[in-house]
Amino acid sequence: MSKVKVAIFWFRRDLRLADNTALYHALKSGLPVLPIFIFDDSILEELPKDDGRIQFIHESLTGIHRELSSLGKTLLVKKGTVLSVWKALLKAYTIKEVFFNKDYEPYAIQRDAQIRAFLETNEVSVKSFKDDVIFEENEVLKDNGTPYTVFTPFKRRWLQTFEKTTFQKTTYKKELLHYCYTLNLEMPSLASIGFMNSKHKVKPYLLNAMEAYEKHRDFPALDKTSYLSPHLRFGTVSIRKLVAQATKHNATFLSELIWREFFKVILFHFPKVVTQNFKPAYDGIPWRDAPNEFEKWCRGETGYPMVDAGMRQLNETGYMHNRVRMITAGFLCKHLLMDWRRGEAYFASKLLDFDLSSNNGNWQWAAGTGCDSAPYFRVFNPMTQQEKFDKQGTYIRTWVKDFDELTYPKPMVEHKFARERAIATYKAHIIR
Repeated sequence: MSKVKVAIFWFRRDLRLADNTALYHALKSGLPVLPIFIFDDSILEELPKDDGRIQFIHESLTGIHRELSSLGKTLLVKKGTVLSVWKALLKAYTIKEVFFNKDYEPYAIQRDAQIRAFLETNEVSVKSFKDDVIFEENEVLKDNGTPYTVFTPFKRRWLQTFEKTTFQKTTYKKELLHYCYTLNLEMPSLASIGFMNSKHKVKPYLLNAMEAYEKHRDFPALDKTSYLSPHLRFGTVSIRKLVAQATKHNATFLSELIWREFFKVILFHFPKVVTQNFKPAYDGIPWRDAPNEFEKWCRGETGYPMVDAGMRQLNETGYMHNRVRMITAGFLCKHLLMDWRRGEAYFASKLLDFDLSSNNGNWQWAAGTGCDSAPYFRVFNPMTQQEKFDKQGTYIRTWVKDFDELTYPKPMVEHKFARERAIATYKAHIIR
């Protein structure tokens, strides 16, 4: 292959052509732009071969490839270790500039630093952009320059900053895509990267769910969720589009989007939270090691219908309603007194919308160990939650097929006993 001078745009968590910041700047660079995606072996090797998230990535890339192909352009999809792919690209092309959108997770930060150093050593200009968030790690800080660790003041400052900010529009015009490099490549099949179709499918998102979000959001049987979270996770929808919609239609939904950014800020400034409690005072909690009980929780066989419905929904679909996530997580940490890290890892392996910062932040909230967490003495009663949010048992019967049968298990632990055990254990072992 002749060595053509190109700029490369690197797709990662931004699988869309429209309103994609780094792609917009790449297309304005004056060079032919070669869009690429790398299936990273270091990530793939940890996943089951029928992982629904990989299938969704592949489907999203196929859509991008189809649109580019209609213009005679191409998407280059590679698989391997990220550094080895970039070494091969440098041999195949004269790369003048590389554009990508920032990722704020610890692995991504380390990876991007390595690739930036490699490219710059080879005299390639590297340009990265904010795209996944409205405000990144150092844009919403306290007056003293330190990060917020409590949500409410963070949200207040976020909104104040938002009101004062003018955003540059990066929505592409289709003719800009003509600046992509002209090349005809085949889109590799899912099987060719070592994966197969999954029973867990990402659903299309529903923006109209935003309009009555606060009215419906706590009732899982209504199925009024937006299904936006996997699309946000993989960037098939722009955060700017969603914030613009939420600003017009629903302050409660906007607040949820701000929570997402809050947890990203926490992970960036306090990467220890991936494996450690945010609050060291909770490091002395003697979590129980009861594998059989953990397995019952995983399978949705606890004898608490709301918990079991949530876990079975997760296992069967890769989704779980947000209210039910809180109930199931609280049950594991408080009723069974098990380490939040075990539950967090299980959710990470199953959720189609798994996002490290939000998953970690919400699990530490449930356990009481996080930066902005439920107090340790708050122990939700799953039966009370059922009475409030699924009184007719509609959601429960959707997922717990044996709910009305004699075979349905008895509660594995009595609520009053579990609550008192949790409170006494936390109280005795919190470092003051």
